[in-house]
Amino acid sequence: MASKFPSPDEFDDQFLTCAVCMLHYRDPKILPCLHSFCKDCLQEWATKQQPLECPTCRIQVSLPDQGVDGLKTNFYVNNLLDFAAAKKGAEPGVPCQVCEGNVEGSKSWCANCAKLMCESCTQVHRKFPLFEDHEVTNEETLKAEEGMSKFHPKRHCQKHKKYELEFYCESCKALVCTACTVVDHRPGKDHNPVELATVAQTRKETLRGLLQDIEPRLKEIEASVEEVETKISNLDFAREEATVRAEAYFNKLADLLQKRKREIFSQIDEQCRVDGKALQIKKEAIEFELTGLTSAQTFCQQAVEHGSDVHVLEVGNQVQTRVETLLTKQLDLESDWSEFQFVENTALVDLEREVDNFGGIMTSVDVSKCEVAVKPAIKGFECFAELTTRNQQDRPCATNSKAVKTNMKDPSGKTVPTQVQMKSEGLWEIAYTPEVTGKHGLEVKVNSQHVSGSPFIVDVKGNPVLTIGQKGNGVGELNGPIGVAVDKEGNIAVVERYNKRVQVFDGHKGHSLSTFAIDGENPFGIDVDSGGRILVTSWGEDHGLRRYSKEGKLLDTFKPDCLLYPHGFAVLQDGRMVVLDNKQKSCLLLKHDGSIIREIGKGHLKRPAFVSLDESRGVLFVTDSSANKLFAFDLEGNLTLDFSRQGGNGGKLKNPFGVMVDPAGNIIVANSGDGRVQIFGADGRFKRTVATVMGGSATGIALTTDGYIAVACWSAHCIELYKYM
Repeated sequence: MASKFPSPDEFDDQFLTCAVCMLHYRDPKILPCLHSFCKDCLQEWATKQQPLECPTCRIQVSLPDQGVDGLKTNFYVNNLLDFAAAKKGAEPGVPCQVCEGNVEGSKSWCANCAKLMCESCTQVHRKFPLFEDHEVTNEETLKAEEGMSKFHPKRHCQKHKKYELEFYCESCKALVCTACTVVDHRPGKDHNPVELATVAQTRKETLRGLLQDIEPRLKEIEASVEEVETKISNLDFAREEATVRAEAYFNKLADLLQKRKREIFSQIDEQCRVDGKALQIKKEAIEFELTGLTSAQTFCQQAVEHGSDVHVLEVGNQVQTRVETLLTKQLDLESDWSEFQFVENTALVDLEREVDNFGGIMTSVDVSKCEVAVKPAIKGFECFAELTTRNQQDRPCATNSKAVKTNMKDPSGKTVPTQVQMKSEGLWEIAYTPEVTGKHGLEVKVNSQHVSGSPFIVDVKGNPVLTIGQKGNGVGELNGPIGVAVDKEGNIAVVERYNKRVQVFDGHKGHSLSTFAIDGENPFGIDVDSGGRILVTSWGEDHGLRRYSKEGKLLDTFKPDCLLYPHGFAVLQDGRMVVLDNKQKSCLLLKHDGSIIREIGKGHLKRPAFVSLDESRGVLFVTDSSANKLFAFDLEGNLTLDFSRQGGNGGKLKNPFGVMVDPAGNIIVANSGDGRVQIFGADGRFKRTVATVMGGSATGIALTTDGYIAVACWSAHCIELYKYM
């Protein structure tokens, strides 16, 4: 629940304690979610967890380039710690920390020296020219009710140590001193230094407005939590009432109904458990949002009411972004739970023929509003359909698992086993593994009633699930497809050797979206950078690496002296590139402008073909078509793995070309020599063969956004998509 925000003097040790080490903060750093932790604690946490998550709210954190050091410092907490120490030191009986005596009389605190001084030492301290700029707070200020609000040690410029931070350069969004406004931030078209107080006041007004918006949202969420708690407390009453009514009914049926009686009790208990679980999940989800908003409110109010101008300017944008994100986030605050009860479905006179229908649990599910979504199904793989159970208000709602019945038949009428599992409130996953291709029938019932559309037709396909293109030079046709890449939208870009063009296809339906001609005699590798631009290599005459816009406009051509015979390549998220040079028999790690960083693999590679990057581990995988090997190097150039499978069919590498690393760390390799696409573990251990492609020659490969492997089939002049996991 929300409570009145305490003054600085009322903060206890818990507020000043790091949630990781449970000690007072040491150099507290602020995460984007506005939670603070010791710098050392965060650095240790970051070494154990990738990606980094906030220890409190579990939100993923993207650290700046400087790592934890680049996070904002929570100067407000630092000031509070200093203030608490100074205030405690000013209590009677505490000796001066300079002369180590004089426990009587008033005392002052020097923020620069972090020392408590008696009156005599304070006078001496003020006389030294070296200490004339030190911040000294007297005992009256320390003990005053508004003492903390006046306890703001001056902040000095990192570059000009003697000068305070008195200006804010709006162009650079940086705190600067007087000297900076003359040297690095001179007023003009590139810099606009403004006095701190002016900018800070504007920022505070913005934050005050956000604070006003937070309060009604907090009340709304709190009310929802209370409503869910009330419904949770009513579960036992609903169970008791339903059980009593069921007991009275089944006692009349005697021995004949004992079995059905136990089934009904089981349904009641399960309904209570399911509802309780769903409501508990709902409560936790709402409380999670409440915690995040309350935390942001606390931090925002700290900044507005007690933060210095410097602190407000340092964290204001961050606070504003966090609060605005929370305020605009769409929340589902409705629990949608209705009390269940036992109902009599059959009169006693119909006992013998209606035993199985005696009794039941009536829930809020409206079968007419339930929906089933059938996902693409592939022979031999676990496949899924999703059932959404809804109430009369057309909102997802939970029910007990016995109320959901499924049945699947293959084309011959044989039953295909299905499993039903509730994934979240109102969402059910129906899993099955078809053994044959063709149209299957999936029957779905809720409370013994067919869901609209049941039985559903599920068209089970084999591998490949989609074939794109055929030989030719027209739109949608391919001639010598060698490299393939997938963009963020799931479209498949193919570079054609003989048509000397790039053609982009829809990754779901396979129709051509666009084509554009490319320069260079022998195009080979292709990749898409983080901005959606397409990069293509070509070897031979007019060789190079070229970058094109999505529309096919040539943007850049890279022809560094180190690049002689470029083949496969890959681009990193930060814009760096790894290009294989077939003539130099090595990999070239290049900057985003094409200049070389280092050469990798020299002395190991004979005829490198394609490369794939595992950026999470900083490893690149290279196929060597001449050596029939796969090599792995780190970005520093160290060899970490190489393997070859020459004997037997399982895992044999025969002129390996395309290579890709999936999110689980599996290595997928395509053989141009026999067309096999195979999966290996991160340690090189062979797992299985996915397929042998049409035409028997697989070149480039890529992973689609929905989990398929797109394979360039050189001899068959097409792209094939395979399900592999």
